[in-house]
Amino acid sequence: MSAGEVVPRVLIADDQALVRGGFRLILTTRGIPVVGEAADGAEAVAAARKLRPDVVLMDIRMPNMDGLEAARRILLELPDCRVIMLTTFDLDRYVYAALSLGASGFLLKDVTPEHLAAAVRLVSTGDALLAPSITRRLVERYACADVRPAPAPAAAHRELVGLTPRELEVLRLLGQGLSNTELAEALTLSESTVKTHVGRIFTKLGLRDRAQAVVLAYETGLVSPGESG
Repeated sequence: MSAGEVVPRVLIADDQALVRGGFRLILTTRGIPVVGEAADGAEAVAAARKLRPDVVLMDIRMPNMDGLEAARRILLELPDCRVIMLTTFDLDRYVYAALSLGASGFLLKDVTPEHLAAAVRLVSTGDALLAPSITRRLVERYACADVRPAPAPAAAHRELVGLTPRELEVLRLLGQGLSNTELAEALTLSESTVKTHVGRIFTKLGLRDRAQAVVLAYETGLVSPGESG
């Protein structure tokens, strides 16, 4: 950890005490403070309101209130908070919904300690979790499985009318999973220019991060299942 780096404060929400304890141990031994734990979604919402964590590790399947509803409420009340969804299966049918509502990404519960700590630090900076290609592959699978409503043809691009042609191209490539470096190479631009375009897209469309940009690119039909960067 570099000098002056802001250390994210974490809340862990999982109905299994062993999982919570294991994640707490992993994070605290790597200098990341865990400010609280919750055993279900309702406890997670209450704890987030009280503790104001920077990052919430949120299990999807929990009693009383599931992780999706808890994440939705937390993100509405605490827009600067970042939520990482935890799942046992990489094709959990709820992961697409989690990305759509504003979660910054997902982790499998058998994640390595190093990856867990790196993921928490990554999302706390405002970025989406995992490589864009991994998020793209996940969304693509669910787009193919028709777990999302298909946009009406006439309305497919309505949300995108405020974007310039260059911004549309950047969003299309974001949806295909390209990183900022790959975007710069593809468009023959500097990375700083690409970051400016990405920031403007997020502002115009009200997006939190790259995960939501990928989702929107598919939902508007800008990217079709099967396309890749």
